[in-house]
Amino acid sequence: MDMEIIHEDIVIVGAGLAGLTTALGLYRLGVRSLVLESADSLRLTGFALTLWPNGWRALDAVGIGDNLRGKSIRILGYKVASRDSNVQNSEADVNFVKSEVRCVRRRDLLETLESELPQGTIRYSSKVDSIDESDNFKLIHLSDGSVVRTKVLIGCDGVNSKVAKCLGLESPVSTGRSSIRGIVDYPDGHGFEPKVHTYFGGDDESDPNPWTMKQFVLNSIRTAPQHVLHVVESTKPDCFSYAAIKFRSPWNVLFGNIVKRNVCVAGDALHPMPPYTSQGGGSALEDGVVLARCLGMKEGDDDEEYLKMGNGVMMRRYSQERRWRSFSLISITCLVGWIQGSDSKVMGFLRKKFLARLALAAMARMAGFDCGDLLSS
Repeated sequence: MDMEIIHEDIVIVGAGLAGLTTALGLYRLGVRSLVLESADSLRLTGFALTLWPNGWRALDAVGIGDNLRGKSIRILGYKVASRDSNVQNSEADVNFVKSEVRCVRRRDLLETLESELPQGTIRYSSKVDSIDESDNFKLIHLSDGSVVRTKVLIGCDGVNSKVAKCLGLESPVSTGRSSIRGIVDYPDGHGFEPKVHTYFGGDDESDPNPWTMKQFVLNSIRTAPQHVLHVVESTKPDCFSYAAIKFRSPWNVLFGNIVKRNVCVAGDALHPMPPYTSQGGGSALEDGVVLARCLGMKEGDDDEEYLKMGNGVMMRRYSQERRWRSFSLISITCLVGWIQGSDSKVMGFLRKKFLARLALAAMARMAGFDCGDLLSS
């Protein structure tokens, strides 16, 4: 049987936030792309994510911001406290309520992105086995035996990105920490204000058993206010999830090959980072807008333009815009994690005096970034 070869100008691996935003941005600019997704449908794991102003600017740029605002909840405050104190540090209360910080369901975000794309843009059940090179083209071998030949390859395939390996980027490394998430259902309503409460300081825990996780969380916040404890106590064990936290070294992003000729990475494939600043989703949306803008710049006829793609001119524009931003995001996120995680008495004192405010100021600074519109001015 002859091998099926699919010819495409731009191929995106991964139908996550970065991949779909890139595809939608290109579509808005009249540029076709093909998205390869290994799963047989959208990956809707995870419940919700926090999007700061930078994320909403990116959604506005691709034309779906207002649609999603109607499906989101605006966060009205952000309070921090040490986990060994039931008194919140009022000095660290956030005044960014004037900014747009919203919680949006992951399902709503992905389905909205998908619904705006032309039929056939996403090719499901398309797992990438290997990537080869032929002249100025990339040959993407899929698990079903077919091959996709493309002039431009964009890796939005997550933390364990095959495209990142193709570029020679180092594998993400463990932070030595884990993330425990939970969700609780209140059928009759909970009566809480839409505010985020963060307790700095923590212990080490590596047991993914749901019952163990629940007891660990309760023990970690044992001096928190009663209503906070009740939220955790009301969470069913099977509603807890556990994941080891990985990140890419910021120096690898700063000096490594995030772009090579007609290949690049975006989203978690570019800058996997801990969740301490809630910027994973927003930064992926930024990547998509910037990448679409760079690839959508028209400076000549089609053949000349794709020759420039093959020589990496457009990709270098993307690299120039996103390299330092990605380095800063990872670095500041790690700094915030260090401030949050240490349990020493000295760090606890410094947190109470000024480090908590410093962490929030750093988060707000990251959120003030503007990725720009699809069309460069």
